[in-house]
Amino acid sequence: MLKDLIYTISKDNHTEKALKEILNSHPEIRFISAVGVDLCGNNTDEKIPIKVFLNDIEGFLNGAIQTDGSSIVLPGIATLDNAKVDMIPDPDVNWYVDYNPDNIDPETGKPVGTLRIPCFLYHSNTPVDSRCVLKNSIEYLKSTLLDLFKKYPDSLSSIGVKYDDIKDIVGTSATELEFWVNTPNNKPEVEDLSTSQVLKEQYWARTKGAVKTALEQSLMTMELYGFEPEMGHKEVGGIQAKVDKDGNYKIMEQLEIDWKYSTSVQSVDNEAFIKNIVEETFKANGLNVTFKAKPVEGIAGSGEHTHIGIALELKNGKTVNLFSSDKSFLSIFGYGSIMGILKNYEVLNPFVSSTTDSLRRLKPGFEAPVCIVTSIGRSVDIPSRNRSVLIGVVRETGNPLATRFELRAPNPNTNTYIALGALYLAMTDGIEYAVKNNKTEDELLKELSKKKGEAADYLEKDREYRSEIDVFESYTDEEREALFGKAPATVYENFTALNKYPEKRAVLTKGDVLKDKYIESFKTAYIEKWIVELNHRVINKYSKEIRSFKMLHSIDKALDIDVANWMKIDDLRHELMKDSYSNKSLFTKIKQAVEEKDYKKVSDLQIVIEKKMAELRA
Repeated sequence: MLKDLIYTISKDNHTEKALKEILNSHPEIRFISAVGVDLCGNNTDEKIPIKVFLNDIEGFLNGAIQTDGSSIVLPGIATLDNAKVDMIPDPDVNWYVDYNPDNIDPETGKPVGTLRIPCFLYHSNTPVDSRCVLKNSIEYLKSTLLDLFKKYPDSLSSIGVKYDDIKDIVGTSATELEFWVNTPNNKPEVEDLSTSQVLKEQYWARTKGAVKTALEQSLMTMELYGFEPEMGHKEVGGIQAKVDKDGNYKIMEQLEIDWKYSTSVQSVDNEAFIKNIVEETFKANGLNVTFKAKPVEGIAGSGEHTHIGIALELKNGKTVNLFSSDKSFLSIFGYGSIMGILKNYEVLNPFVSSTTDSLRRLKPGFEAPVCIVTSIGRSVDIPSRNRSVLIGVVRETGNPLATRFELRAPNPNTNTYIALGALYLAMTDGIEYAVKNNKTEDELLKELSKKKGEAADYLEKDREYRSEIDVFESYTDEEREALFGKAPATVYENFTALNKYPEKRAVLTKGDVLKDKYIESFKTAYIEKWIVELNHRVINKYSKEIRSFKMLHSIDKALDIDVANWMKIDDLRHELMKDSYSNKSLFTKIKQAVEEKDYKKVSDLQIVIEKKMAELRA
């Protein structure tokens, strides 16, 4: 029966005639859903009966679908007094059919399907969504590069291409989806998880039972949609499944799924749909899935390493990787791109790591990046991978099409549309520098490899940007921060970079792609989210945790070390959450700072509280 279903409607079939033929021949598709992505990465899901769609298919394709701007996240743009948002379908990507196996259509005996149509969100006739940021960023990249190639034709000589050979410029991307799986109501056993992680007992181990079934089913479903899955495997986090006293399995494991790259917008659409496949497939097998960046404190979080490339499609049908070089690690375009990201990362970071959860993942000791540094390999002949850096160069001997960048900071809840859009803007800036200044590969390699204190034309004097050694183990915290910069500790600290570095922010607003009003709307949304989560989730969670720390020894049998330790614990408990007439606790102070909208103070107090909680747990 599954083979009789249609899963994908390609962009070649997005005409009125083709859609009518397909939908009329598949009556199990009972609904369409207009999918817009707001600035926080939230997807809309409007269920519209297929008959309504077919009766006015031309109107729908030209923007007859609307949504209420107050129900999506566009602060400062779609306001209560002007909330109408139009949804315009994107015809240039695949449209997927989402089937509900729990709802069987009585007429066909097949699961009911919903055609999910990716849409742009328009407010006052202007696109205001995440999808438009990425798409317009790619268009800006194309137009800028074509202008550069035309004005500086010699820049293409190193890759053996002429301006007239070029048919198109394509941004390519792929993501690696990591996630945690557990049985419902299974509380994590942190010490067991930590020990297993250090011993790497779960990494690449065999999956078993319900996890094995759900993983296989997810990969098989991905194949039906044409996502071309490449592998699914266990990650470093997790413990061996156990049976409780009632004979039920207790599962706590971390997994990863990878699939083939695609054009940038299509790649992010694929990622969003695959997350739904994974979540629903594991749920059908009695398992919970979380895409949180740091679901368990002190244990490896979930990343979503993002691979980025640029390709030239030539008129003769060939594809050329713009980053590859026969003589060096990268072409001038590759060097320019990675230098653009590194130089401007302070203002890119807010769009990559936007939440408290995402910043908690980026800590030393968990193979997650903590500073702005790259690795390109120790020799041109032998590609290497340094997993301690922010962004690395991935190369394969004999396969120039494989050369790309791997950004290790994103997580499964990163808004990949906006993050990728911002990254391509920074890459464009670096490429402009390299081409306009007639830089050679050797000159750019030297600048990328500069030492602190060495002046450079593009990169900053008092910084280093490249390391081929482990930046966690080879430097102290102070040395690492002095060379490669200090990571923001809070969401507020992260977003202050947008005002602290106006010249870098200007890179993001070039071409009128990531407009200032989009940046401010994004910032407002995530600062509000940070405050609400901190005030109503984090503090409440910490309060319950603190109340659970109780004295286990009896007073009459206590040793002096027991008494001393408990006094330290009790002092910390009171400092964190117990008010007195003469003193307010840290939790009360942070709530007062929230009420006063003193976000700098909130940020400072959050840092203190996190340190005190770590001390208390220890």
